[in-house]
Parts: sequence; C-alpha cells; structure tokens
Amino acid sequence: MGGGIRTLDDMYRVIDAGAEKVSVNSSAVLNPAIISEGARRFGNQCIVLGMDAKFVGVDARFPSGYEVVINGGRKAMGLDALAWARQAEELGAGEICLNSIDADGTKDGYELNLTGLVARNVGIPVIASGGAGKPEHLSDVFLKAGADAALIASMVHYGTYTVDQIKQHLKADGIAVRDVL
Repeated sequence: MGGGIRTLDDMYRVIDAGAEKVSVNSSAVLNPAIISEGARRFGNQCIVLGMDAKFVGVDARFPSGYEVVINGGRKAMGLDALAWARQAEELGAGEICLNSIDADGTKDGYELNLTGLVARNVGIPVIASGGAGKPEHLSDVFLKAGADAALIASMVHYGTYTVDQIKQHLKADGIAVRDVL
C-alpha cells in the first residue's frame, strides 16, 4: 500500500486494514527516519522504498547519472539515486520499487541502466517500474538488469495483454513464474 503514507500512524492504519507492505516515497526523502522507524515497528520486510529517478547525466553530484525526484517527478531533490537506494537499505527498507520518470508511460521498455545499477549495488529486492509495453520488456528487465520483480500496469489495465500471456512469454524465456490459478 502506498500513497500518502507520511507517519507511523499512517503505516499502522494500512497494516491494520490488511496491507502486508507499506511503500514510502516522497515522505521518506523528506524524512528518512520514517524508514528506520517503520522497519523497527513493523519489520524490514514490510517497508518498501518507492523511488522515482530521472536521468541527469554523470557528474560529481550525481555519480550514478540519476537524480531522485518527488511529487510525481515534479521536484528534483539533489540526491543521487544510487546513494539514496543504499541509504534506504541501511535505514531498513526491505525492498525498492524503482520507477524511471523518463521511461514511465512510454511503453518503450524499462530503464535497464538505472534498474541494473541499483539491483547490482543493493542487497534487497528491486522492483522495476515505468516503461513496460510488451512482454519482451519484462524479460529484458529480469535477464539484463537483474530486477527481482516488475510492475506491468498499462500492459494489463488497457487489455493489451493478459497476465497469462505475459507469464507464458516469461516461461518461454526461462524465467520462473507462478502459474495462474
């Protein structure tokens, strides 16, 4: 559950309502302690860092080449994306849902460089987000970038593909998936 989670009380309310995981994004950038406080109270497995990142080019401020943005990509934060991912892991995040602002909504594929960079440099699962348009994009993000999971929102929301079609493609590429019940 994510969106509008700003306090431990917010976390408690959604967990009490049945959520197994809580995603914090903008609130975590503005108050990183919410990650460690949430992890202490509910366990690392419960805390997902939602991170939006935008390509800005490699320089001294952004050695990864990606900057953390908040408010749906409208506000640049001056934080290097890889440094923030590592910090969030140290604070207790159990997963990272990594969204490329540049790829989001394009249906041209995930940002493999960003996803691979983060996945190779943290010890927690990375969920790729932003850019999925066809099943091949999922194969790429798993096999080339090392993502542990991926969001496929528009691929199924608009009826372009069924979950079963996507899973069949992944199976054909040798990627383990759970069978559709």
